[in-house]
Amino acid sequence: MTDEKFSRRQLLQTALAGLAAVPAATLIARGASAAEPLSETDAMAKSLAYVSDASKVVAKTNPTYKPGQMCANCIQFTGKAGAADGSCTIFSGKLVKAKGWCKVWVLKPGEKLG
Repeated sequence: MTDEKFSRRQLLQTALAGLAAVPAATLIARGASAAEPLSETDAMAKSLAYVSDASKVVAKTNPTYKPGQMCANCIQFTGKAGAADGSCTIFSGKLVKAKGWCKVWVLKPGEKLG
């Protein structure tokens, strides 16, 4: 065993470098495990009446649906504006279609219907 001594400065620099590596590793891991598209046959999707195309919502069975409502203008949708699909806070780990709809739809602040 060696009797090497580390200065406080060396110890702090090493610790800070280690802390900086954690977020970078998280981002790399997140990119590697890309989300998969949400299927309309998924159990949770079925329970919330998710459809990948809001124009196909059956108004009789979904009385809260109004034309113009879609995932892209929902507060739960966290995808980028103009993207074909994106993530949703309700269906974590899955990608929903921007033109989709589900029963949890709530208008995003600053958006307008139609």
